[in-house]
Amino acid sequence: MRTFSRLLTTPLYAVALVALSAPAAMAAPSSGPPGSLAELDWSVSTVDADQSFRGLDAVDRSTAWVSGASVSGGAARVYLTQDGGDSWDDVSPPGSTGLNFRDVEAQDALTATVLAIGEGEDSRIYRTTDGGETWSETFRNTEPTAFYNCLDFYPGGKRGLAVSDPVDGKFRVASTEDGGRSWSVLPDAGMPDSTGEFNFSASGDCLTISGRDAWFGSGGAKSRIFHSTDRGLTWTAAESTIPAGEAAGVFGLAFKNPRQGVAVGGDFAAPTDGVDASATTRNGESWTSGGDLTHLGEDAAYLRRSLIVVGESGPVGGSSVSGDGGRTWRQFSEVGFHTLDCTADGACWAAGGRGRVGTL
Repeated sequence: MRTFSRLLTTPLYAVALVALSAPAAMAAPSSGPPGSLAELDWSVSTVDADQSFRGLDAVDRSTAWVSGASVSGGAARVYLTQDGGDSWDDVSPPGSTGLNFRDVEAQDALTATVLAIGEGEDSRIYRTTDGGETWSETFRNTEPTAFYNCLDFYPGGKRGLAVSDPVDGKFRVASTEDGGRSWSVLPDAGMPDSTGEFNFSASGDCLTISGRDAWFGSGGAKSRIFHSTDRGLTWTAAESTIPAGEAAGVFGLAFKNPRQGVAVGGDFAAPTDGVDASATTRNGESWTSGGDLTHLGEDAAYLRRSLIVVGESGPVGGSSVSGDGGRTWRQFSEVGFHTLDCTADGACWAAGGRGRVGTL
C-alpha cells in the first residue's frame, strides 16, 4: 500500500527554489504581448546541493520556508529566507539525520510546522515559534503501518490536519486544535473505504485547506479527491478524472476559494505523459477533466487570475501556465520543480532538485 510513498522518501535530487523573474537561458521560448503571462520564466541559483526540497511555504515576496532531505543520507534541513532569497539561514531541528522533511507550513517568519514523513516513528511533526532557533517535537506516529504524507492549517493557524496512508483500509487523519502544539488521531468512522489507495508526498500539497473545507488526493487503486467540511471528522470521495496507477494519481491540489480549485498529477512511471493530468472543480465537490500537460503536475498555485503548475522527475520536467482556470495549459519553461507557492503580493516560489534556488 505504501510502496510508492516509500519510494518518494528516497531523495533523488537536491533543492531548488525559484520565483518568477526575467527570462532565463533554460526556459522554453514563448510568445505574446509585452507584460503578458507569455513572459513568465524562472531565475535559478543554488542553496544546498545536498538537499532535495519538496516542502515549501512562502509567506510573502520576502519570507519563505523550504524543507527537504539529504541526498547523501545526512541530516534533513529547513531553510528560511527573509530577504527575498538573497540569503538563506539553516534553521533545521536538531537530530534530523535520516529524516525526510517533506512538508512545511508557516504563519510568518517566526512560526512554522514541519512534517517528517515515513513509516512508523519516521512520521513526526516539529514546531518552532522563534524562527527555527528552537524546535519542539509535537507528534510522533506510533502506528507501525501509518505513513503521514502532508499537513495543512485552517485560516488563523489554530486548527490543522495531517493525513496518512490508509490503516486497516482507511486513510488516517491527525488533528490539532492549538496551532500544532499537540496532535490527536481522529476516529475513522467518517472515512470512506480506501483500500489500495495512498497519498503522494511529492510536493507537500496532497492535503489542502481553504476556508472551512479540506481536501486530499489519492492514487494507486483509485485516483480520488476526498473532501471534508467538518474539520476532518467525515469525508466524501469523488473521482478525480486523473488516471490511477501504481505510481499514478493526484499529486497536488490548490484552491482559489472553497469552491474553485485544481488538482494535478500524472504517472511517475511515464513522466512525459501529461494526458488527463489535471482536473478542476467549480463547487469544491465534483471534478471535471482539465487540460493536458506536457510534464508531471506535482504542484499548482494560483497567481492572481492565472494558474501555474510544476513537475519534475529526474531530467524530465516543466512549468506551465493556464489563463482559463485549468481548462488549457501552455508550457512556458522546461525547468521543473516539485513544489510551488504563490503569495498574495504576487510572488511565486518553487522548490525542486539539483540544488537550485531563485527569487522574484
